[in-house]
Amino acid sequence: MKNSDCKPLSLALTLVLVLASPLVSGLASDADQPITIEANTATYDESASVSVYTGNVISVQGSIRVYSDKLEVHLKGGEPEKLVFTGAPARFQQTPDGGGDDVVGSALTGEYYPQKNLLILRGGAVVRHGNATYSSEYIEYDIKNSLVRAGDKSSDAKRVHVILKPKAE
Repeated sequence: MKNSDCKPLSLALTLVLVLASPLVSGLASDADQPITIEANTATYDESASVSVYTGNVISVQGSIRVYSDKLEVHLKGGEPEKLVFTGAPARFQQTPDGGGDDVVGSALTGEYYPQKNLLILRGGAVVRHGNATYSSEYIEYDIKNSLVRAGDKSSDAKRVHVILKPKAE
């Protein structure tokens, strides 16, 4: 896979990592860094236009790190249409600008749709930064409109949980 095919993955991961606080942003240099992917196996199915990485997948761009069991990159017309990372759970972290605690999180599945500017986390999604923890079975982020939706209105079993701890003195 070409480096340019991975750029939407880094954008998606950056957005996941900053959900915990709109005032926190990743290192400015992250977007300019090359993306490396390590896995036990890698395949590209040209007829389906899908690249699949499996087995202890580690994706790194600058301070952004993603650990997953599987990463799929779905292409349409040579451009990434959908990126899916899965794990038990998949984990991610990023160092924010200005230092401080890393933003860390996890979910069973993450989906990113670059043309729609849409990121979806499913299955035990958790994002932590500093003293704040956000969790839900479903988190959707509309990047273009800066709109976050979490939980499911139709079910009390799929409620959103937020923990804001006081800062230690």
